[in-house]
Amino acid sequence: MAQPPISRSLIRPAGWGNVPPGVTSFIRELPIVLGGMGLFYSVITLARYWSSPVTASAEISLIPAALPKYALFSVLRIAVAYFFSFVFALAYGYIAAYNRKAEQLMVPLLDTLQSIPVLSFLPPVMMSMVALFPRRKLGVELGSVLLIFTGQVWNMTFSFYSSLKSIPTEMREAALAYGLHPWQRFWQLELPHAAIGLIWNSMMSVAGAWFFLMACEMFVLGARDFRLPGLGSYLQTAANAGDIKALCWGVATMIAVIVLIDQLIWRPVIAWAEKFKLEQIASSEIPRSPILSLLRSSRLLPFFSRYLIFPIREQLNMHFAGASPERSPMVRCNGLFQWTFGGLVIAVLGGILYAVARLLETLVRISPSELRQLLGGAAATFLRVEIALLLAGLWAVPVGITLGLRPRLSAIAQPIAQIAASVPATALFPVILLVLVRAGGGLGTGSILLLLLGTQWYVLFNVVAGAMAIPADLKEVCNVYGLRTTERWRRLFLPGIFPYLITGLITASGGAWNASIVAEYFHFRGQTMSTIGLGAIISQATDNGNFRLLLSATVVMAIIVVSINRLVWRRLYILAATRFKLEA
Repeated sequence: MAQPPISRSLIRPAGWGNVPPGVTSFIRELPIVLGGMGLFYSVITLARYWSSPVTASAEISLIPAALPKYALFSVLRIAVAYFFSFVFALAYGYIAAYNRKAEQLMVPLLDTLQSIPVLSFLPPVMMSMVALFPRRKLGVELGSVLLIFTGQVWNMTFSFYSSLKSIPTEMREAALAYGLHPWQRFWQLELPHAAIGLIWNSMMSVAGAWFFLMACEMFVLGARDFRLPGLGSYLQTAANAGDIKALCWGVATMIAVIVLIDQLIWRPVIAWAEKFKLEQIASSEIPRSPILSLLRSSRLLPFFSRYLIFPIREQLNMHFAGASPERSPMVRCNGLFQWTFGGLVIAVLGGILYAVARLLETLVRISPSELRQLLGGAAATFLRVEIALLLAGLWAVPVGITLGLRPRLSAIAQPIAQIAASVPATALFPVILLVLVRAGGGLGTGSILLLLLGTQWYVLFNVVAGAMAIPADLKEVCNVYGLRTTERWRRLFLPGIFPYLITGLITASGGAWNASIVAEYFHFRGQTMSTIGLGAIISQATDNGNFRLLLSATVVMAIIVVSINRLVWRRLYILAATRFKLEA
């Protein structure tokens, strides 16, 4: 649905009637110019820091004056990781959705990768990056970025893949009737159809990056201590020192940054994506954003769009539109994939067989006591994960549908949810643990609460995206037929959000297993507190440099998650893509 034109007088401050138009135009463009200059300066600062020579481990200062610099570095790391995550999600999801042979390999691989905790990626990632750039900080920084990437990419990929699978048949037939080539179909149908789900999962990905930031910026690998200047390392240092004042300063700074990002980026993007809803009549309530209104009224951005972006886009569209199907890059890519798929499969299978051989060589050295420890930890973490998923679904589904159907309420609640989803669990754990101890609880109960903190937001954000994507036409039909509230939920709302709910539950399950590394084992005031679980085994093995136990626990966790995905979630995915697809 196209947005109505925004009058420039709407953003002109009251009482400025006598100010010359040129002055108001300059003031209107000034925030955009300053924002662009600030972004350029930030990138230059990060590039200069990354290219500097390696020194001793950075000393993390706990004075509040250091927080702006630490916040800048953390935001830039998350932004770089998000860019690579977004590109990966589009490429991986597209190939998996449209190539059946590749899908049989890529979807199980995606299940496996999302089940591996961040700390399990740590040894190979950091060793590889430091070996590639031994004399520059670029190696450790890229290792941190890749760790953040592993914590935020999987739910975006699942969302895009699910959206491509749920495109209505009549829209595909319309694209075929108009002769759209794969390039045009991607930009005019597939990406717009997936936009709302991608946006809300992007918010969840960035929130997940904040959640695991402490583990990605400050970690111990055997005898080596890696730490990078950032908010995550600041919070971890404050937690280790038991400095509650510094911890509060760090959490307050993180909340301020999250709110700022929400108002400057996510709110405008949500309001802009409203035009991609599949409906024939206008919604009664649509999201609004002053930042988006400012950008739409700008004269500077249309100038760059007209003379820089538009010509390039038109050249690409004309080139691909005039190409024969055989020359289309997407089809050519698929054709090349068909030719090289066999060779790639052979190479991948060879690598897998070699890895499996080395894995078996490592696993056969597991002692019976370690095996019992792994099985007991797997059972304990499995029960905690399932309880957390159940609790998350009980409240996130009704709340998410309510927020998605009421944009004004969503505009208020969404920043609060982002803040709650982004605050690292270890920053909140001292307070939670203190409350539980006074209430007579223990670390086992506390770990369930921490898993819930890392799980429920995947469900909530996907349900909100699904409710927002329900066409206004269907809501009007419910009004015309006078359906009661319970009937609307049973016949429209729950079926409408079902594909999004399955995506949220799948990613929430992987997120819960991932969050177990911080929920079952953490450092506070120089002490280590832990409970029985696979997450605790992985964290302890990472601290001790016990790669055999780390690898074994990771394999057990991956086997459990992949088995659940194959037996349960995959079947529900197929049901969502067939029975609950929105089409005539």
